[in-house]
Amino acid sequence: MPASHARHDADDPIDLSVDHVSCDGVVTRVTRVEAADPASSRAFVLVAGLGVAASYFEFLAPTLAERGDVYALDLPGFAGMSAAPGHTPDVAFFADQVEAVLDHYRLDDPVLIGHSMGAQIVTEVLGRRSGLSHAVLVSPVVNEAEATVFRQAVRFAQSATRESVHLAMIAVSAYLLCGPVYFVRVLPHVLRYRITERIADADAALLLIRGEFDTTSPRRFHSRLVAAASASARRWEIEGASHSIINGHAVGVAQLTLAHIDDRLRRRGRLDDEDAVTPPPLHVDARLVWGAFTARVSEWVSALRRDEAGVERAKERHARILRRAYGRLRRRRSDG
Repeated sequence: MPASHARHDADDPIDLSVDHVSCDGVVTRVTRVEAADPASSRAFVLVAGLGVAASYFEFLAPTLAERGDVYALDLPGFAGMSAAPGHTPDVAFFADQVEAVLDHYRLDDPVLIGHSMGAQIVTEVLGRRSGLSHAVLVSPVVNEAEATVFRQAVRFAQSATRESVHLAMIAVSAYLLCGPVYFVRVLPHVLRYRITERIADADAALLLIRGEFDTTSPRRFHSRLVAAASASARRWEIEGASHSIINGHAVGVAQLTLAHIDDRLRRRGRLDDEDAVTPPPLHVDARLVWGAFTARVSEWVSALRRDEAGVERAKERHARILRRAYGRLRRRRSDG
């Protein structure tokens, strides 16, 4: 389908568009953030976890866009996208959709970044495509030693106690759009996927990132993944973080990702919480908070109504608000 581009405010342009990529009658929504430097050639493809929307990457996507185009995916059945009846929603199915996106945009060697179940999907794609040189698995699941619904529910609840209210709201809204029926259909496939076996087929240089308090993606599990990987693999932990590290500690995830693809990262290490956490905005007032909230509600309602033009307008509006709140902070951090 052709991309639709929302209007940009002249005083605060946002190079964001929402596209749709079809594969065997199934559609994936792609939120594309263009690189700040037109000369940048490396692209980043972001794949979220079970039931979660591309909105989880609200801080990571614009940060990575300083180095290359970013493609954040809403896979079938998630974020208001049709659930693809007649297809088995296993990891291989979702990997097909990611590959369709790579082919659609002719992305030869993007950096694939998968979070939670998205790490499984990225691993599956890596096992199919030998030409991909770098990938990042953030909070990968499922630890085979605890691959039951009960165990994972307990671990998720333990991790959730360390998450912010902001992250909880994003997650709950995404789960509502996904719906419990589709969530339950996908979950058994996530539990059965053996990432420690499939990772051996990946030729890309890997970076594994976990949060210190992420009980769904424990340290020993990461040790097994690194040992099983046939290619070189780095393993890093971010202090103070939990499972939703991709949002709450987006600065650290971006920092480690860029160091990884530049080959200037040690094989193993820990990043301080204060160096990784997504910082508070420098500019915030009641009007800004209300604007961000209403933009997210508008995006959610538009997705529920299958109003893709409304989804794009809401996404751009929210991105513009974040830039106003955090833009000066990004420049201050780069100056320091």
